Amino acid sequence: MEPTSAAPTPAPVAPAASRKQSDLLRFGLIILALVVLNFVAQQFFFRVDLTEDKRYSMAPATKQLLETAPEPITVTVYLAGDFPPAFRRLSQATRETLDEMQIHAGSKLRYVFVDPSAASSEADRNKTYGQLIQKGLRPTNLGANENGKRVEKIIFPWATITVGNREENVLLLRGNQAAPPDVRLNQSIEGLEYELASAIRRLEPSKRQLIGIVEGHGEPDNEHIADLIGTLQRDYNVYRIDLNKVTEQNMKALSAVIVAKPERPYSDPEKYQLDKFITEGGRALFFVDAMRVNLDSANRGGMLSFPMELGLTDLLFTYGVRVNGDLILDVNSGVIPLVTGMNGDKPQVEPMPWPFYPVVNNFSPHPITRNLDAVYLKFVSSIDTVKARGIRKTPLMFTSRYTRVLPAPVPINLNDARLPPDPKLYKSGPKPVGYLLEGQFRSLFANRAKPGTTQFQPAQSPQSKPSRIVLISDGDFVRNDVDPKTKRPLRLGFDRLATTEFANRELTQNAVDYLLDESGLIGVRGKQITLRPLDKVKINAERRQWQLLNLGAPLALLAVFGLVRAWLRKRKYASFEVE
Repeated sequence: MEPTSAAPTPAPVAPAASRKQSDLLRFGLIILALVVLNFVAQQFFFRVDLTEDKRYSMAPATKQLLETAPEPITVTVYLAGDFPPAFRRLSQATRETLDEMQIHAGSKLRYVFVDPSAASSEADRNKTYGQLIQKGLRPTNLGANENGKRVEKIIFPWATITVGNREENVLLLRGNQAAPPDVRLNQSIEGLEYELASAIRRLEPSKRQLIGIVEGHGEPDNEHIADLIGTLQRDYNVYRIDLNKVTEQNMKALSAVIVAKPERPYSDPEKYQLDKFITEGGRALFFVDAMRVNLDSANRGGMLSFPMELGLTDLLFTYGVRVNGDLILDVNSGVIPLVTGMNGDKPQVEPMPWPFYPVVNNFSPHPITRNLDAVYLKFVSSIDTVKARGIRKTPLMFTSRYTRVLPAPVPINLNDARLPPDPKLYKSGPKPVGYLLEGQFRSLFANRAKPGTTQFQPAQSPQSKPSRIVLISDGDFVRNDVDPKTKRPLRLGFDRLATTEFANRELTQNAVDYLLDESGLIGVRGKQITLRPLDKVKINAERRQWQLLNLGAPLALLAVFGLVRAWLRKRKYASFEVE
């Protein structure tokens, strides 16, 4: 008789009350961990920008500006409504930038998006448009297709920033107008942080730096540099100074000087004042002509243009640059008025291309010129660099590759504008017409006597400091026209004949900000967001298969997941035997 085996002892079953307590304890611990984690996250806030171009990261200068803002900041953005995808992207990028700014400014910054076209009637909408235009917000006409019909929409790509009782308008749609629309839009998005942050900085009370515009050498009067003075006075205190009369103490109080289109030479004592200011850390902007041109003579049958002696050649040569005695002609040019015939007893005047007026649209990626629109020059000369120890030289802008350089003397006759340019002659390639110089400049008067005295100057002054200089070889760059009817100054860079506004004002403002910016905010203009456009040809060819993949793949994955889960459940529960 075979021995019977003992039945297996069943595992003890935990009481239901004990299991319930264990589940409640586990649930309580999870809730407690979430509360602790939330508390720690509030105390130690951080964000991680995982994008390659760091498009969601604020510059340290912007963070500092927002975190130390003394007054509440209100931003009103007029980019709400039904827009095409391109402008929706600009609107969304503006919102994301303001969200990021709000993180650093906290409750001090609030923003609101407004749709100017959201009105109950056409009369109310036109009234709103009129109020915005009266505030200086220029609209943009946007073409769009709705229900198969072409319609025109008016949008206001602007924001208004208010700090206390001060207000500043900010244009959000910037960039180079010659660029394709998607590139220009991307340039506008790249500049959002700088445009908003710089406007906030202008509205906050701060100590204003002093800028002196040199006079006494035939420079344009206040009427013809009115827009330059007005633009700079938003951020700085601007004065006209005479180097023969200003004291050394007053020169030290200046942060920068501007030499704008002189026509008479500088004396040695004046150059000494200027040189001492620059070598001891003062910043300077030179807008100078190398050649003398008289358009009245050119209109009466022609003239010869000769080099103009300003007495600045040796000074600039010591600093590392030389403005050559030549004139640049460019196929990419502005226009001049020319009599082309008679209409009855009145002459018929038409604008004609004039190669001596280059339109420059070729810039370096430096913050001064990045994403800038075209600028307008008149009778500009080429610039060469020379050896200057310790000086970093950065070219800022170039003429087009269809350039011709004429050495002095240069014949100028307005009737030449009637002739089309010969492409065979325009093969000099791009020529630099603007430079930024940075470093410790050597004095022109080193190891020499001070002018008018026997006081010997050392090789380097003990008060020497690094400085910055911007040089543009065109004196007319900062000269604005005057409306002949109203006698009011026009905006800097506005061409009455072409009815186009060029970016001369923006470049000058950027240059001054770069020279004097101690916070580093101007560096935000160097922000770059890489544009990754889709291949439109490939999209059209493979549209159907990608649509099927996007629709079918999620359904297929869901079906596979359901089948696998059903199979696992069946396998798990089929192993139990019913006794």
